[in-house]
Amino acid sequence: MTTVAIADDQAMQRFGFRMLLESQDDMALVGEAENGSAAVRLCAELQPDVVLMDIRMPGLDGIEATRRIVASGGRTRVLILTTFDLDEYAHAGLRAGASGFLVKDARPEELLAGIRAVASGDAVVAPALTRRLLDRYAHHLPTPDAPAGADPRLAALTGREREVLTAIGRGWTNGEIAERLVVAESTVKTHVGRILAKIGARDRVQAVIFAYDTRLVRPE
Repeated sequence: MTTVAIADDQAMQRFGFRMLLESQDDMALVGEAENGSAAVRLCAELQPDVVLMDIRMPGLDGIEATRRIVASGGRTRVLILTTFDLDEYAHAGLRAGASGFLVKDARPEELLAGIRAVASGDAVVAPALTRRLLDRYAHHLPTPDAPAGADPRLAALTGREREVLTAIGRGWTNGEIAERLVVAESTVKTHVGRILAKIGARDRVQAVIFAYDTRLVRPE
């Protein structure tokens, strides 16, 4: 059973999500919040598998709420939902640690699939899209003070794992990585799992951001 919380300041929007979730045998709604602060408290108390997070809410917005939920180290993964289909919101949400991003006019089956994907540890936003977003908004980011590759987490990676992480950072799929490195796809999956554990990334999207921030890959 996948446990889900809703964070949205509009009662009708929460009602619609609630009705959809209650129609699913494998999902359980465990709580609702009408602002970011309440969402942070709710997730700390109930530890839902997934929280559906609106961006524009009074007081603490969804981006900062996402950042605090992820920083707490809890089990909850964030799926951002917004009426604003704008790249800067996706960029900010993913940098805050969200595992997915969907607009609210997504079809019900798309939303349910997104919840299941995020709950299972996958990311709803493709790594290739994450890379494009990072490239597009690179000029908004501070230049790292540390030299490229200085992050101590990189030292824990083997040479092959660093190769695979660089490929992930370029937005390549497991199949593409396997083809380029001439190894089995199952071997790539093993490497990816070890990489995520070593760098403390929740999913592939966060691995792309890590590769970008440590400058294993650079803006195109």
